[in-house]
Amino acid sequence: MTGNLYRGQAGLPFSSTLRVYEPLDAFPEEQRKAIAAAGAKAASRAAVENAELLASLGRITRSGGDPFPTGRTDLVRVTTAPAPKGGPSDDGADAEPELLYCPSQLVLRAGLAANALMEGIHGPLAELLIPEEQRDRHQERIDQVKARDGSTRVHTRASTWGIPFSWFSLFMDSDHKDVVEAAGRILTVRVWAPIPEALERARYAVANLALAAPDLDMLDDLAQLTEWLELFHVNSMVELDYGAVADKVYPDDSPMDIRLGIECLAEGDMTGAAAAYRRLASRWIPIRQLARAS
Repeated sequence: MTGNLYRGQAGLPFSSTLRVYEPLDAFPEEQRKAIAAAGAKAASRAAVENAELLASLGRITRSGGDPFPTGRTDLVRVTTAPAPKGGPSDDGADAEPELLYCPSQLVLRAGLAANALMEGIHGPLAELLIPEEQRDRHQERIDQVKARDGSTRVHTRASTWGIPFSWFSLFMDSDHKDVVEAAGRILTVRVWAPIPEALERARYAVANLALAAPDLDMLDDLAQLTEWLELFHVNSMVELDYGAVADKVYPDDSPMDIRLGIECLAEGDMTGAAAAYRRLASRWIPIRQLARAS
């Protein structure tokens, strides 16, 4: 059952994520043991995705009307830092790969998502679906997490029904990627970039858009994305996980189209910029329209 859930995502909306993985010493000392232990329990990425999906389905079907996570079983994803470009260590031996960790932080993320929903156009509906008593109870959980962990950086950003164009500015075609397939379908595509390289690309995009297209909504998104990435350890990795939408769009040239579009805007080539946008729109607008399909 869990395998089928992972492959089909149980008919849920396409969900994509942007995650930051940090070395263990980037976390507060009192958190490191728990994070390392949770990461060691993860048998595979598929197992983590299955567990998170099953837990989310369980929350929305449980009695009592409380859809929020309790944080008792927070999951941790683990990846390996790329080998240094210099090759083996100075003593001639191969360096041990460093593990990088990304905690799910479901309590904090659920609180942020609920606040965004309340402040949006669907606020009145959200108040009916999420009783005030449950929201207050979850705020107590958030306060407990913040009191325990101190200043907490949220390591994951999520998007449904498509990937924000600003995310693609962090990656290039040459970045490491994994294509996960099963039964003739692409389950997901994951692309990684070191934080310093991702930040350099984001700052390049911000600088050029600020000059060439200061009114573009993507500029604000990129500025916020840059500020977020600056919160993390210099040896971190950022991962774009396409999720199930990968089966609809991969192979995907979106990172190249974003880069070409920004370069064309910087050079005053409106025709080239428009062509890049048309390619992006033809790929992603149909995906976003699925959110309104009955």
